[in-house]
Amino acid sequence: MNETVKQTDIQKAILEQQQSEHRKKMILNGVLLVLLLVAPLVMYPVFLMKILCFALFAVAFNLLLGYTGLLSFGHAAFLATGGYTTGYLLSNVPGLSTELGILAGTLMATVLGFGFALLSIRRQGIYFAMVTLALAQLVFFFFVQSSFTGGEDGMQGIPRGELFGLIDLNDNLNLYYFILVVFLACYLLVQRTVGSPFGQVLNAIKQNEPRAISLGYNVNRYKILAFVISAALAGLAGSMKSVVFQLASLNDAHWHTSGEVILMTLVGGAGTLLGPVVGATFVVNVEYQLAQGPLRDWVDPILGGIFVLTVIAFRSGIVGEIQKFMRKNLS
Repeated sequence: MNETVKQTDIQKAILEQQQSEHRKKMILNGVLLVLLLVAPLVMYPVFLMKILCFALFAVAFNLLLGYTGLLSFGHAAFLATGGYTTGYLLSNVPGLSTELGILAGTLMATVLGFGFALLSIRRQGIYFAMVTLALAQLVFFFFVQSSFTGGEDGMQGIPRGELFGLIDLNDNLNLYYFILVVFLACYLLVQRTVGSPFGQVLNAIKQNEPRAISLGYNVNRYKILAFVISAALAGLAGSMKSVVFQLASLNDAHWHTSGEVILMTLVGGAGTLLGPVVGATFVVNVEYQLAQGPLRDWVDPILGGIFVLTVIAFRSGIVGEIQKFMRKNLS
């Protein structure tokens, strides 16, 4: 009888703790939503849209690194593929709506991601990372040599067009709220994914892949699906970025961009939902501030120093360290 009462009390305590965490998460999400809604009224909308695009790029990458344990050095290929595809279609297909152009760019990045996954997913660790880097370099050289991309000059003058033929996206505020809605939808999708049984399997693969295999899971199938979802979201980020800046740049396909998204994820906190968003915001702001001052020639060394400092002293990232501090002091 006493044991039954104790078990009931434990279950109630666990349920109350889960409800409390859920309420805190809802309050935090509500505060962030309000901030995002009013942000363009006090800050330049195009700069905010740049942050949102890179935040989505980092969220996509984090699904692979933070929740599956796969380090890709080739995610810039998906960002650039989405951007170039959307830019080319919007510039050369009369009457094509902006949303269809973005969907086409996302689809092309998804297909490319599936190809990358089939070629690399059977490798592990540094071998997986090197295969993705090699494949991304092939994509980079394809964009360099292709006439439709504009080579080193990039694809310029991409029209923003109208959303559903009704909303003029040349208005920065209209475009900002469109980008925001898409970002939030993708963020919630990733949140739902990592909290689902599929996400639990991904976490099991990250923690102990041989054990996941011994439990009967088709590990390669799960990793391929995670890779494809990550590539699709990265392509979507690239498609929206090309519309925001009306430019598809060769820099988006460069290995340096793949390194940047790794930095964003680690600085913010790999394996946390909010970490990549915080990391992207931090890195984009640091780059902007340094580029405006006397240290503009030292941007890369300073970012490299931040990366080394994060890996050595703050391995959980900004969000991860805050979470650890709160658990330690509020428990």
